[in-house]
Amino acid sequence: MEQINIYSGKKAVSRIVTGDTITGLEACLQPYRSVFAIVDRNVAEKCPAAATLMEILKRSKVKVRFIDSSEQTKTLESVMDICAWLLDNNADRDALLLAAGGGITTDMAGFAACIYKRGVRFAYVPTTLLSQVDAAIGGKTGVNFDRYKNILGIIRQPAFTYICPQMLESLPKRDFLSGVAEMLKTFVIEDNGNYQKAADLFFDIQSEFHVEVMMYGKDEESVWKGLLQKHRKSLNQLIAAAARVKAGVVSRDQFEKDERRKLNLGHTFAHAIETLAQKEVLARQDSSIDGLSAEDLHFPDGVTHGEAVAIGMVLAARLADRYYRNDSNETTALEAKISNDLWDCDIPCYCPYSIEELAAIMKKDKKAEGDRIHFVLPRSIGEVETVELTLEDVCILMK
Repeated sequence: MEQINIYSGKKAVSRIVTGDTITGLEACLQPYRSVFAIVDRNVAEKCPAAATLMEILKRSKVKVRFIDSSEQTKTLESVMDICAWLLDNNADRDALLLAAGGGITTDMAGFAACIYKRGVRFAYVPTTLLSQVDAAIGGKTGVNFDRYKNILGIIRQPAFTYICPQMLESLPKRDFLSGVAEMLKTFVIEDNGNYQKAADLFFDIQSEFHVEVMMYGKDEESVWKGLLQKHRKSLNQLIAAAARVKAGVVSRDQFEKDERRKLNLGHTFAHAIETLAQKEVLARQDSSIDGLSAEDLHFPDGVTHGEAVAIGMVLAARLADRYYRNDSNETTALEAKISNDLWDCDIPCYCPYSIEELAAIMKKDKKAEGDRIHFVLPRSIGEVETVELTLEDVCILMK
């Protein structure tokens, strides 16, 4: 097992432990006297490694609550339900709350732990690629409010995050690729030679997948699982590399006063995209609106967070080319590089919304300060910069 520390000054305040199998979690739990677990029901039912996870929790005498995690349930009400469950089960200030699931589960459980009895310890077992490379690292917790993403939350570090490739075995292809988008985002921020390695690996995986499925008619799910097992070593190395990048940035700027803002590359656009997509879905469900069909939606199948980040990265690259180089071409050089790599990985990255539609949402972004917003702009692969721009400036540049 490898351990990556997150520091506050010279003191390690959180650790990321990477293990080949879920069995390594048991040693991480041993120091804690009283452990409670929040487990995503979908993970418990579909992930093969979840059976071993539940055996570990049973041996460790951990009380377990299963929850249904989705953007719709990522609310204060769900957090209050977790707190009520802890209270009903006599969890004291010495308790550890363990969250096993994707970023939604870890965000909600972490937030509950931060406010229950003014704060108890918590830890994560992230079960999606997106959460393993991003969401479960760095201490951000939060929930959605009034249709805005993660607008309520606290930054506080988990005791540990246990990252295990076994937990990805049942992850659907689309959800896995959402994590790929976040991984590529991380390497756009800090490369260390990993961006092209990741782009090449996932292009190879996609190529092999299409050959097996399209040419030989094999089952998609079994082919995908087999390819992840085949490339597990390379994948694990890239996950650890992404975790090290984020841990380093967080250690230098835990509370997002300066450098940590870099990690928001693509996210200001992404959160606006997610909000607009969700409003479309809710409008379609509104019985008072006649004649609105799935074909009228820009994202008839919805949009995942990783897909929104991919689109946001492309928009950030376009904005960067126009801001730094006054490049007004329809598709700019850096934008073309990033978008081509995303397409090669089978990640959609076209934005169907106008910059004016996005700006109307972005003005309420939690990163807004007055009439200005911090935008993270990539100057090249491995070099990004945070600049303050008004939304009026952005609309002019992005026309």
